[in-house]
Amino acid sequence: MKTTLLSIFILVFTFPAVYAFQFEQLIKPAETQNVIIKQFEDDGLAHYSYAIHVEDEMYLIDPGRDPQPYYDYAKSQNAKIIGVIETHPHADFVSSHLEIHETTGATIFVSKLVDAGYPHQTFDEGDVIQLSHDVKLKAIYTPGHSPDGISIVLEEKGKDVAVFTGDTLFIGDVGRPDLRESAGSIMAKREELARMMYKSTREKLMVLDDDVSVYPAHGKGSLCGKAMSDANTSTIGAEKLTNYALQEMSEEEFVDLLLQDQPFIPKYFPYNVGINKEGAVAYQYALNSVIRLESNFSPDETAVVIDGRNQEDFKKSHIPGAINIMNGAKFETWLGSIIAPDTKYYLVAENEESLIELITKTAKIGYEPFIKGAFVYTDKNGDKMSFFNKEEFDKNPEAFTIVDIRNVGEYSEGKVFETAINIPLPELYDRTGEIPTDKPIVIHCGTGYRSAAGSSIIQNALKDIKVLDMSSHILDYK
Repeated sequence: MKTTLLSIFILVFTFPAVYAFQFEQLIKPAETQNVIIKQFEDDGLAHYSYAIHVEDEMYLIDPGRDPQPYYDYAKSQNAKIIGVIETHPHADFVSSHLEIHETTGATIFVSKLVDAGYPHQTFDEGDVIQLSHDVKLKAIYTPGHSPDGISIVLEEKGKDVAVFTGDTLFIGDVGRPDLRESAGSIMAKREELARMMYKSTREKLMVLDDDVSVYPAHGKGSLCGKAMSDANTSTIGAEKLTNYALQEMSEEEFVDLLLQDQPFIPKYFPYNVGINKEGAVAYQYALNSVIRLESNFSPDETAVVIDGRNQEDFKKSHIPGAINIMNGAKFETWLGSIIAPDTKYYLVAENEESLIELITKTAKIGYEPFIKGAFVYTDKNGDKMSFFNKEEFDKNPEAFTIVDIRNVGEYSEGKVFETAINIPLPELYDRTGEIPTDKPIVIHCGTGYRSAAGSSIIQNALKDIKVLDMSSHILDYK
């Protein structure tokens, strides 16, 4: 019988009560005595990075674009950063490994398979970094999410106490296997990577002791997986009991299961793999390189304009043709999903503080070089959009064409409106011609954030049609 994601979830979450005590025992992590592990979290990208230190020497794992939090932490601990370890060339954010090396002299460790274009020391299966007499970091080769991925095992006094799994093993999930078919020094088809993931989990990670702590590079909200938990750490034992991908199944069943319902691939993912393979320019230099323009600058009519203001302000007045990607928790993800790399664009915000914040978010995905100019917009005489009237809509929903811009996986879990047309937000640019124009068009997503961008894209394409953003009113219908 073919294993499905639903059947695995049923298996995992309805295991007999007799296992409850065993589960409680397994989730208790091993204790470290002389090692300090600090986890850093970037909410917007659902990214976790780590500092590991013994006394006055510190190693970083998978650092984000801004190195300052790591410098500040090292200073607070009176420790020196002497090493940076990259588990693989990340697709969803730009790493600061090269800048940290250039600033502190720290050695960068990465698999030889990456063929890195920056100064580094190879770190592959069997290699060891000695932190102290009885503490070491060991590399294990764990491909699956990427063909060059490694995990790092922390050993203290001869016992494995933690594993930093990068994008191979997440809490409740494993890394998606479909991001390296056209990026990186070595590429592999998704089926091949899924088979690698099967072996990496079964032969490398699941054989670790049950009390070994699991520290992944991402959490819930990341597009590097499909079913991540909102927990930030776990143990090998707990994951063996509860992670759908670690349940007993054949390799063929695993491959089928893993390839089901993977989310879309943002346009910026292959671009970030390339940046991380070579190393990014310094963060502050990147920010300072963005051209700043006077308030209410007027771009030419064909320019791409990203407006990060609140959707209500945008609808009242905006630059003709602008796309409304609001300054929220997922701004950088949706910017990189809607706008392709190398596309030049203007960046707009309601005030100076917000503009600075937006620029820093673009830098997290390496999109700051594409900004033609950034400026504050306060003009009240720009283009306008109609506002959604819930009372009018509820009287006769059939009088509207409804477009659901949620991802395919979300849509397949349940329609909100039976007559809705599903066109995921990342595909809207190319598929607006599929939308009937004989009625006013209502756009909705899952919570109201994405519909701001979707409605602005459709309004730009269908200028003579009334386009209405359901916004947060969608919550009244779910």
